This record gives sequence, structure tokens and C-alpha cells, in this order.
Amino acid sequence: MIWNEHYECMPRESLKKLQDERLKKTVERVYYNVEFYRRKMQALGLEPGDINGIDDIHKLPFTTKDDLRDNYPFGLFATPLENVTRLHASSGTTGKPTIVGYTRHDIEIFSEVVARSLSAAGIGKNDILQNAYGYGLFTGGLGIHYGAEKLGVTVVPISAGNTKKQVQFLQDFGTTAMSLTPSYALYLAETLEEMDIDPKSLNLKVGIFGAEPWTENMRKEIEKRLDIKAIDIYGLSEIIGPGVSIECMEQNGLHIFEDHFFPETINPKTLEPTAKGEEGELVFTTLTKEALPLIRYRTRDLTTLNYEACACGRTTVRMKKCTGRSDDMLIIRGVNVFPSQVESVLLELGETSPHYMLIVDRINNLDTLEVLVEVDEKIFSDEIRHLETLTKKISYTLESTLNISVKVKLVEPQTIARSEGKAKRVIDNRKFKEEQ
Repeated sequence: MIWNEHYECMPRESLKKLQDERLKKTVERVYYNVEFYRRKMQALGLEPGDINGIDDIHKLPFTTKDDLRDNYPFGLFATPLENVTRLHASSGTTGKPTIVGYTRHDIEIFSEVVARSLSAAGIGKNDILQNAYGYGLFTGGLGIHYGAEKLGVTVVPISAGNTKKQVQFLQDFGTTAMSLTPSYALYLAETLEEMDIDPKSLNLKVGIFGAEPWTENMRKEIEKRLDIKAIDIYGLSEIIGPGVSIECMEQNGLHIFEDHFFPETINPKTLEPTAKGEEGELVFTTLTKEALPLIRYRTRDLTTLNYEACACGRTTVRMKKCTGRSDDMLIIRGVNVFPSQVESVLLELGETSPHYMLIVDRINNLDTLEVLVEVDEKIFSDEIRHLETLTKKISYTLESTLNISVKVKLVEPQTIARSEGKAKRVIDNRKFKEEQ
């Protein structure tokens, strides 16, 4: 199903003209309303009149997550706060969150692209969608909710967790679609097996999965164990949230809604554009955002872009499922985690050595994070009560900073391997399990 055929199936020449006009307006907007961009452009000798369309986008400066953090909370907003209808936030590298804002018009765009996304996944007004993404500052829950309502879908705003209740509603409501993380989907499948409930006895037909990386093997496992179609959705708070791109029923790449988000891929080392069909770091420029328009935002996600027409009829470019990242960010249960956040907490507490290791795993299909922290010989040989108190203190501070549960383990001096080059801070066992 196609929600907005005019834009989703627009001839590419017409789409480029639309992008040209919208880019020019966006550049003017940020130049005259955001000091950060005005200074950036002036440093390059640029004025809005120098940008005549998409072909000139390479002249513009990049934006990074650090730029949002450095201008916390509202320094990159292009509209007065009185015009901002909603604020969302995602975790930052130092514990300071990244703040994103939406005007009423931005919320309408958000709802529109999510409605398109759900429609691409075969969901319509006769469906019941059980939304198991987290509500609150995370954009996933409310983003999917508003888009589903715009589409005319019946929404069950159950949020994440409470798995037995999820199962009850699947049965009692006749839920036909779910939105949730892929790891939680597998946990749900296990719960159904434990309760001796055959997925075929449910009305569930499709799942919208995002907020964390997942492989094709994981897709096959989900589809087999839940007897559904597993659709990949992509988004990030800084650009809008879920609904930046999604797979159609062909499951052959994620359609980017290019009338709102212009994509590029660049070499993350040279920052030069990649050749057509070559993998690179995904970069987005928002074309219609009012509160937080971003120019050439570096997502750090690695992918390739495919401009060939899709069998579904959409003409929009498709991005390949992301293969990895160009930075050290981890995505754990939908939350962005940087090793530097852990380092900041440990240094601030000042009661341990600066040597630590993050061990990420997937147990019972849910992501886990364990942090090994070295302590000096005096502390390690201290009484158990003191070690327990210190462990709880570190764990509490890390959980408050990262917004996910963390298991902390204190280890003896010299336990964690040293490196003469870049320190290895992360062991991600999920990768090994996915390859097996």
C-alpha cells in the first residue's frame, strides 16, 4: 500500500526540483536564525545565495552529534521556544542528552512519514497496532503512535515490557501488527513458547522493527518463530525519529522519504562523496524541519544507496540495511551508549582506576551490558561490604547516565588488558552470536 503516491512515486526529475527549492529555503532558515550555521557558512565564505539547489550541497558544512551537545539545549533551534510544541531527548556522549524540538508543523511531518512507513509495511485502517516502543523522551513510542493514528489504525499504546500483558492483548484484541525492537520480539516469541501459545493462533501478521541493529538471520528467526513479516524501519531523533526510511513488502532496501530528508554517503575519513553504489557513512539534510533543521548531519551509520526503481512502485532511493558504524557508539536495547560515557562516570567518581571494559551480550534474546572496572589492590582486598557499596554506587550512577540497566563487576588490578594503541574498550558478543 502507498500512503502518499504523489511524493512516494514522484518522477526523479520532479523530486530533484522539489529538493532544490526546499534546500534553498532550509539554508536561508538556518543562516538567518541559527548563529552556529551562520558562523560555519561565513567561515567557508558562503551565503544563502550561493546554494542554488542539491547540486551545491557539497559546499555546505557538516553537522555532528557533538555540535548538538555543544549547543545544548536549544542553541541549534531555528525558531523561538514559544513555537516549539514538543521536546524529545536522546543520550549524549557525556551524559548530557541531545535535545530535539518539533513545531506543530514538524509533528505533522513526523506523523506523515510514519503513516507512509506503516502503509509500506502493509498496515491500514482496519489493523490494530500494538505499540511496544518506549513512550517518553525516546521518539519511538510517540512517533509510531501519531503516525498510526494519522493512518487511521487502532493503536494500543502498551509501551515496552510487561510481556504477559502483551500476550494477553495479542489474544484478546486480535492485534494484527506490532512495533518493537527485534530483540524484544524474540523474547516475546520465547514467552509464547513458554505459555504454550501457537503464534498461528494469533492474528498478528507484521512487525515493525527498529531502534537497534539486527541481521538478516535475526529477521528469519523472528519471522519463523512469530509467523509474521518482519519489516525494518530506520530513524534517528536528530532527523525526526522513526520514519526516515522503511522497507516495503519487497524487503529489498529501506525507502528514504527524500522529499523531507536528503541522503548522501561519504567516506568517513576523507569526507568526500562515495562513488555510486559504494558503501559510505550516511549523511542527512532535513528539507522541511522548522524547529531543528540540520545540514549534512553525519549519522555515523554505514550503508549504500540504491536509486533503481523498486517493484513496489516507489521511486525513492533505498538504503541498504546498515552494516555498522564509523564511530564507537553502541546501540543497546534501543539506547545509544558511548564508552566515553562510562569513562566520564568513573573519572568523576574517582574511586577506581580509569581501566574498564564493556561486555555487551544477548541473553534470552535481550541485550545486556556488563561493565568491568579495575580497582587498586587496597580497595580490592577491602571488606566485602565496602566493595558491594562501591559496586552499587557505580551501577546507580551509570544507569542514571545511560538510561539502561548495567551490571558492574569490580576486578583486580592489571586484569584488563593494556594497549599501546587505541584501547579496546568493548567486547560485543552479539556479533559472534549473529554470525553463528
